[in-house]
Amino acid sequence: MTIATLLCWAAWGYILWTVNPETTNWPGFLLFYVALFLAVTGTAALLGFVVRFVALKKELAFRSVKEAFRQSFLFAALIVISLMLLSKGLFSWLNLLFLVIGLSVLEFFLLSYEKN
Repeated sequence: MTIATLLCWAAWGYILWTVNPETTNWPGFLLFYVALFLAVTGTAALLGFVVRFVALKKELAFRSVKEAFRQSFLFAALIVISLMLLSKGLFSWLNLLFLVIGLSVLEFFLLSYEKN
């Protein structure tokens, strides 16, 4: 997972330095956001796993990885969607609040669905 995360950061850096945002069309932006999403997901999952497994030592490794990956996926979605809104001039505190509420509801749904 660490190697894949480093590769995603390298891909994002390559895209950042080679793609001109003023002249590219939607595939350039898609590559930028997908690479960033995967890199942030991997980084947050690794950090979440380290905090849960090493520092807290409460759960099994599989459960810690599962929770860390789910929450990192939602965190990366928050970051990428916020950047997309910012690029379109639609970023506001109200939109951010709606996004956080929506992702929180999704997290609570996933938690309740997991227990059943």
